[in-house]
Amino acid sequence: MPDIVEHHGIPVLVCDADGATIAHVQDALDHLIGAAFQNADVVAVPSTRLDDSFFDLSTGFAGDVLQKFANYQLRLVVVGDIDRHLAASSALPDLVREANRGRDIWFVPDLDALADRLAPNVAGRPTG
Repeated sequence: MPDIVEHHGIPVLVCDADGATIAHVQDALDHLIGAAFQNADVVAVPSTRLDDSFFDLSTGFAGDVLQKFANYQLRLVVVGDIDRHLAASSALPDLVREANRGRDIWFVPDLDALADRLAPNVAGRPTG
C-alpha cells in the first residue's frame, strides 16, 4: 500500500517496491495515478516497479506514461538505480538529463535525494 509523506510541505505518494509491475499505460493509471488522488502532488515509484520497456524509449511506453502524468498534473519521480538501462540506451541518458533539469519528471537514486530536490531554495521556493 502506498504511503503519503510530506517533504517540505509537498505531499508525495511513495509507492511500495513490492507492488505490481507497471508494464502498460493502464497499470500506471491504476497503480500510480489513481493512488495519487489521495492528495499527492508527486508520485515516487521505485525503478524496479517499471517494466524494462519503460526504459526502452523506442517502445513509446515511457512517453505515454509521462503524458498521462502531465495530463493529470502530477509529478513523477523514478527512484532507484537505472544504470543498466542507461548503459543500454543512447537516448535514455538524454531524457534523464533533460527531465532532471525540469520540475515534473525526475530520476533520483533514493528518497533522500527526492527530499533534497523538494527542499526550498534560498528564496523559499522548492528547487524542483
